[in-house]
Formats: sequence, structure tokens, C-alpha cells
Amino acid sequence: MSVQQDKHNVSLEWIKGELDGFADLIDRTLVAPFGQINLIYIKSVTDSQTLSRHVITPFYEMGDTNAYRDYITTYPGTEEETTKDVAIELMLSGYVLLSINDVICFFDAMGTESSGVSETSAESISQGPSDALTEDLAVNLNMIRRRYQSTNLKMETMVIGDVSKTKVAILYDISRVDHSVLAELREKMNTLEVDILQATGELEKFISSDKLRILPKSIITERPDRVVFNLSEGKVAILLDTTGYAIVLPSIFNDFFTSMDDKIQFPIVGRFLKLLRIIGVCMTLWLPAIYVTLTSYNPEIVRVQVALLISGSRATVPYPSFVEVFLMLMMMEFLTEASLRLPKAIGPTATTVGGLILGQAATAAGLVGNIMIILVSAVAISNFLIPLNMMSLSIRVLKYVFLIAAAVLGMVGVVVCVVGFAMYLCKQRSFGQPYFRLFFLDNLGKKKGGEH
Repeated sequence: MSVQQDKHNVSLEWIKGELDGFADLIDRTLVAPFGQINLIYIKSVTDSQTLSRHVITPFYEMGDTNAYRDYITTYPGTEEETTKDVAIELMLSGYVLLSINDVICFFDAMGTESSGVSETSAESISQGPSDALTEDLAVNLNMIRRRYQSTNLKMETMVIGDVSKTKVAILYDISRVDHSVLAELREKMNTLEVDILQATGELEKFISSDKLRILPKSIITERPDRVVFNLSEGKVAILLDTTGYAIVLPSIFNDFFTSMDDKIQFPIVGRFLKLLRIIGVCMTLWLPAIYVTLTSYNPEIVRVQVALLISGSRATVPYPSFVEVFLMLMMMEFLTEASLRLPKAIGPTATTVGGLILGQAATAAGLVGNIMIILVSAVAISNFLIPLNMMSLSIRVLKYVFLIAAAVLGMVGVVVCVVGFAMYLCKQRSFGQPYFRLFFLDNLGKKKGGEH
């Protein structure tokens, strides 16, 4: 087909057919005594003030469709002759399609939401975009659509909450998504009965099939670039109005240890950083339990010098190693929670000084050993290596399970917990996807999406 023929085939019906499934697609007809015009635009990427001031108001003021057509076609930035591919790109960018006396043109009304967009606070990275999702659903859709300009990106909207009436948007790439996941999600969302919905964490709990789980099965993120990346992988994103976080599903265990920095770094560097996070998780879970095992049950596992060193550091400690570890871990939990609740101006200073004073005082008083201070610090630091907060909180809780098992059964308890934890991970599913697939296959759902 020639370029000229391609231009003539750009019509209202064709545009609406290509953008079918866009819940934010607006199709309006402006009617006046002297004539009418049709306009189509995507609301989330279009500036409503520009549309009203330069498109709608002049139509009623001029009183003549021919004069209005001349005004629109000669306005700077208006595109009149274009191909199908360019027409779709213009619509996805925020242009308004106008049909005036059978003349089709594209008016530049792109909306860029910059005010109110803040930097990320929970998922900071050293490179890459730093903007975070906001509490405004329209702003979030704008940031995502600007990064993902494809007609395959579809959106469905619904209202959840008998009282709150919270607007919810479901985004997915129809050419990549696993349709079985999408169907399961729709069924759960349509049958959801709740009075008030104010946070993505609440919705994540409602749509989860496992009510007694300890590990998250859906990513809750504040980063629009993470949402866009996962959409390209065939996953589904859920956005809520009035909250600055998005839900990404299905998610596997490996996803929670991936930072957006890993996509920017060299492949070897990215894999090394992810390995560090996995090691950090193992340290968080195992270090306190292994310390209790070595001091109370199986000191013969380590060399004599190390056993004597640990024994010497605990010479003045008046209670068993389990109590020592538990008290110090709880003290670290108190400091972590205090740092979150205190005002930002004094929070870091107060918790840092408090931790130093408590550690020094406890060691000087002989309540804990010096090695215990090193161990608790290593556990706290390694836990903070996890990029996503939900997984970090789950690991913080799980380490107490390993600690109790070590206090009761020694090394046997640690081994039983490790095997049981691995079996638990292998059993879990996230919307039908194996949860403990360490190396995630690229473009999840591409084949399944194509088959449907």
C-alpha cells in the first residue's frame, strides 16, 4: 500500500478500532447551530486546559466550521497529513484527533504532569529515573503511558469500595500478558466486597488466594519504571487512586531481589549485586540461629580458637545465648521502628546515637558479648540489602523462626528450617506461576498471550 493510500485510511473508525480497550479514550461530538465536529483523545496524556482553551472554546466563538478548520489546521503544532503509524504515535503522545468537514487533523494538546511528582523514597537507586508514583491516578497513568507508547497497552477501570468508591486501573500488554492470569485477576476483583479501600497493600491481601502466607506474592512498588518494565515482561499492573504505589503480578521470589539498577549496570555487575542480596538474606536468616547453635549445642563445629573466642566474649553474660540474641535483635527492631516513626529531622540522629550508646553500655555492663554486637549489626545491614520493603519485613520475621528452632534443636533445627523453607517456596504459586523459579524467564506470558 502506498503512503498516500495509507493517509486516506486514517479515519475515526480506524482510530477507535486501534485504540479499542483504552478505558481513558474519550470520543466526543461538539454540536452547534452552524455545524459539528468530532474529537478523539486519550484523557490521561492530554492537557484538559489546552483542549478547552484552544480547541473547544474557539469552536463555539467562531461560529463557522470552515473558519474553525482553517484556524486548527494552521495552528502551530497541528499535524494534518500523516500515516497510520504516525497517527497512532501522535494519539499515544497526547494529540487530539479532530474531524472537521471530513478533514482529519491532529492538534497538539500533550499534557506533562510534573508538579506533584516527587522523588522515590522507598526504592532509591544510584542511576536511572528518580520520579515516583503519586496519589493521583491520572498523573500515574501519564507517567506510565509516556514510557510505554504502544497500542497493545490496554487499561480497564473499576470502582472498589462501597464507601470509599476507590478508582482502580488494571494495565497490561495484550500481546504479552498471560490471559489465564488476567482472567483470574478479573474474577477476584469483580467478586471483591469491601467498604473502604485506601492502600495497595489492602488490595494485595484481598486478591491473594493464600491468607496465611508469610512471603509476598505481588510486588508493591512506587517506581513507574519498574511498572513499565514488568508490563513489558507480560505482567499485570494495578493502580489505585489516592495512593502512590502500584501492584505488579504475578511475581516470583527472584523478583523481590531485583533493583532497577541491575538493568542499567553491566550484566556481570548486575548479577553480582543480586548475589550480594541473596547472601544478605541468608545471613539475616541463619546468623542468629548459627550463633546460638555454636555457643549452646555444637561448639565442636568450628575451630578451637573460634570456640574459645566466642566463649571468652560471653564470660560475663549471665543468661543463655538464645536470650542474649533475642534481646539484641528486639532492641534492633525497636531502633528500626523508631527511625520510621520519629520526625525525619531527628530520626537518623536519634537512632544512630541510641544504637551506639546501647551497644557500648550493654557490652561494658557484661550483658552481651562483643561478638553479639557484630552479629546483630551484620544482620541489620544484610536485611536492608533487599530492594523491596515487603520482602524485607517478611525476612525480618522469619529469622525468629530459625532462631527458635536453633534454641530448641540446635543445628538439627536449623537444617530442618532450611529444608522446610525451601519446600514451602517450591509449593507456592503466584497466580499459577511457580514462585521459587530463581531465574525468571524473559517476557513472561509472551507465548501464552500469543496463543490466546
